[in-house]
Amino acid sequence: MPSKPSRRLATFPNPSPQRDYRIHMEIPEFTCLCPQTGQPDFATLYLDYVPDRACVELKSLKLYIWSYRNEGAFHEAVTNRILDDLAKATRPRFMRLTARFYVRGGIFTTVVAETRKRGWRPQPPLSLDGLPPQR
Repeated sequence: MPSKPSRRLATFPNPSPQRDYRIHMEIPEFTCLCPQTGQPDFATLYLDYVPDRACVELKSLKLYIWSYRNEGAFHEAVTNRILDDLAKATRPRFMRLTARFYVRGGIFTTVVAETRKRGWRPQPPLSLDGLPPQR
């Protein structure tokens, strides 16, 4: 049976909850519709997060992203909504969503939204060569 879009985000237990580690995803095929013109908007989404107890399951994320294909949304609103939904499902220590929308009318738009668990602070970078870490 073919897949269809879904707003349900599935998760699975973090296999290493004792450690801070970054999960990075690139989603190059995001589309939604311009709420003003109805024309398609295309973006690459970059998701970075430090999981706490749960990680997002990839197929459910794919179907979730697909669910925006025929929905009208301003770039700022859709970026924040996706972040809110992902954060609600996974309750991460930290999560950042960067949405890089392709040119429309001569303007590229990038929207960055993030959230973090209250009190969570990242560990300082580890230097293995004796030199201060570069940022």
